[in-house]
Amino acid sequence: MTVHFETVDVNGLKVFYRSAGDPSAPVVLLLHGFPSASHMFRDLIPELAGKYHVVAPDLPGFGMTEQPARDVFAYTFDNITKVVSRFTEVLGLKQFTIYVFDYGAPIGFRLALAHPDRISAIVSQNGNTYLEGVSEAFAPVQAYWNEPTQANRDALRGFLAPQTTLFQYTHGVSDPALVSPDGRNLDDFYLARPGNDEIQLDLLGDYKTNVALYGDIQAYLRDKRPPVLAIWGKNDPFFLPPGAEAFKRDVPDAEIRFVDTGHFALETHAHEIGAGMRDFLAKHLG
Repeated sequence: MTVHFETVDVNGLKVFYRSAGDPSAPVVLLLHGFPSASHMFRDLIPELAGKYHVVAPDLPGFGMTEQPARDVFAYTFDNITKVVSRFTEVLGLKQFTIYVFDYGAPIGFRLALAHPDRISAIVSQNGNTYLEGVSEAFAPVQAYWNEPTQANRDALRGFLAPQTTLFQYTHGVSDPALVSPDGRNLDDFYLARPGNDEIQLDLLGDYKTNVALYGDIQAYLRDKRPPVLAIWGKNDPFFLPPGAEAFKRDVPDAEIRFVDTGHFALETHAHEIGAGMRDFLAKHLG
């Protein structure tokens, strides 16, 4: 397996991405979450690339993708989705499975709402779109949504601290020694770039628009009935197991699986998740 590390121009924005596998094979688009980037898929890509064309971009403001100033680029989930949508067009990806995790979920589901014909299947790994999945850990963020004062914004800066990144990677993991420090240290490096803190606070504030779309996304799932695999770290402190189980309400044939780990499930269970995805995709994509 060969992984390519490339950058492509998307409406003047330099977007970094990883790709592997036969370009003529069915496409799996991997959409990362906060505070990470496509490096979170470093162990999953080899699990899929033997049969699928795997593409994993870094979102604007994350990883190796360009970080334009906030007065030039509005850091909203809607705007980032437009970049991802155009990214798929520039690469000629006409139809694909989306793998959505954390922030990747509202972006992937927005993409599905705008272009349902492009979506072959959905794999949600702790990628929430139901109120049942939202934990109390979001209380400080919700306070900022309800009252967007500077004080409430500043109260969220703890989400950007290295100890919070460590918590996200290790909470709910049976043996933290199994979690490589590479991913979280790279995340902290990107978070520490000048101006990135304000970008992340903008996105935490805009997350309320994702919750507002839950009803539309659920209607899409009921109407289009895409194949869905929800495979979650069951000990996630942010997105709870009921958020995975709720998919069956709108897609009765959805497959729900849990692995005994936390939020960043790929850090400890990439092999199990990869095997589950291969079974699922073979069933629905042939």
